[in-house]
Amino acid sequence: MFAQLIGPRGFALLRHWQLDNTPLVHSKKYTIALEIREYSKDASKKGKAPGKKDNATDKKGNLPVKNVTSKAAPPKEASKKDIKVAAVKSSAASDKKPDVSKTFRQAKITPFKGMLSNTKSEFGPLKDCDRIFQNLYGFHDWRLKGACQRGDWYRTADLLDMGANWIVDEVKRSGLRGRGGSGYYTGNKWEFLQKVNANNKILILNCAEGEPGTCKDREILRHEPHKIIEGCLLAGYAMGCEKCIIYVRNCFYNEACNLQFALAEAYRYGLLGCNACDTGIKFDIQVQRGDRYLSGEETALVNCLMGKLARPRKRPPYLHEQGYFDHPCLVLNTETLAVVPTILRRGAKWFTGLGRNMNFGTKLFSICGHVQHPCTVEEEMSMPLREIIDMHAGGVCGGWNNLLGVFPGGLSSPLIGKVGAEGLLMDYDCLQKAGSSFGTGGIIVVSNNCDPLLVMQRSIEFYMKQTCKQCTPCRDGAIWLPKILRNFTKGESVPQMIDFVAVICKTMIGTTICGLSDSQANVAMGLITHFAPHIQQRIEAFGKDC
Repeated sequence: MFAQLIGPRGFALLRHWQLDNTPLVHSKKYTIALEIREYSKDASKKGKAPGKKDNATDKKGNLPVKNVTSKAAPPKEASKKDIKVAAVKSSAASDKKPDVSKTFRQAKITPFKGMLSNTKSEFGPLKDCDRIFQNLYGFHDWRLKGACQRGDWYRTADLLDMGANWIVDEVKRSGLRGRGGSGYYTGNKWEFLQKVNANNKILILNCAEGEPGTCKDREILRHEPHKIIEGCLLAGYAMGCEKCIIYVRNCFYNEACNLQFALAEAYRYGLLGCNACDTGIKFDIQVQRGDRYLSGEETALVNCLMGKLARPRKRPPYLHEQGYFDHPCLVLNTETLAVVPTILRRGAKWFTGLGRNMNFGTKLFSICGHVQHPCTVEEEMSMPLREIIDMHAGGVCGGWNNLLGVFPGGLSSPLIGKVGAEGLLMDYDCLQKAGSSFGTGGIIVVSNNCDPLLVMQRSIEFYMKQTCKQCTPCRDGAIWLPKILRNFTKGESVPQMIDFVAVICKTMIGTTICGLSDSQANVAMGLITHFAPHIQQRIEAFGKDC
């Protein structure tokens, strides 16, 4: 990849710099780094690919000479054979199947036409009567008796009797979006599996939650397991599934024990099984364990469940076409399914009355980093970031003016500086406009008390350990970026390498099967965007010491 990026000579120069044990602070080595920068700039410019010739040239590379005096040949009459061939081609073009992958992508990002809306302008704090997770901190009984007292399993049979189409339409009207980081409209995603005419459709619940800075799904597993089970039953019935697999991380031992106990209670009292809730519906749930960060990607998760390597695969075919052991399946997030029963009971109108338009409902935010009291809290969507941190986490250590930056949606989301975090609303659309992403809602606060270069170095080293090494940009980026960032932290580099990091990140974004390569690039780009002056100061200080 780098040979194509900076050319043979530039690659040799870069290798020479890597093998040299002395820092690049002398004039000769500054010249080498400058040449690397020039090669990288030339390679990043748009132009013809190497080895390709213009269509207007002949095989030797010369421009063709037009014969002006020659007359155009008269058109030939179409024979019967040509007419038959043209008819066959036109019929084949008309019978061509539509692009399923394009339709699937559009349905994920396109809202439902009948979706409700609101005109709210003030958001939060959330009222206690609007809280979905009423036992988030485990102050009450998490078993079936305590869950029923909080409203779980209330008239679930009546919701099932309303029919599968009603459940899907109500979720679509509510505008519920995926809480696992994608932000896709849940109802549109359900509809794809619902329309598949096949037996043995399977619902898969992703409880892996390996994203750094995120600690919400394990709280639901630990203290609200019956919300998950009820949500699986309603969603599975709506999509025509008879089986659900819940994937839980190995390190979530206590959470998995609580979930298994809640499943035993559900089977004992007839809430699951061959006659779920006395409705004649057959629905079974099983728990399967695993432990790898990359299993959070849906295709890697399905491969892990089938006993294969947890590596992402190319799409199409999509999972609703060919998934778990070639059966149609769908992977959903824990929080997304846990809020479905409450939406169906209280109605889509109540859910759309919370949050900004197109960003409805409540959300679990995990606040960690340099704050007074790290916690997980349920709040209204679109609530300002500063209010969430000050109200629930006690504020930034040293005050808001001591803030250096924030990862608003976990470590994979691009970093936002103090200026951008001032009036930031915590929802999908606002964070996208700010150049970041909502992700899982895991807020990581970074203050001025720490070394920002060391924070970025440790962040990029995390992705270095998690890559599956399947795609070339991700594999090479996991090798080069940690080395370059480690040299930035020590100061053993040159200022020109900052531009070279941007060139590497440009080749990594949107060029791989999954989003792990993009996450690495986000960390590296956040470093050079917000902390380039720190890097230059560190390099100058190291040069003076030498």
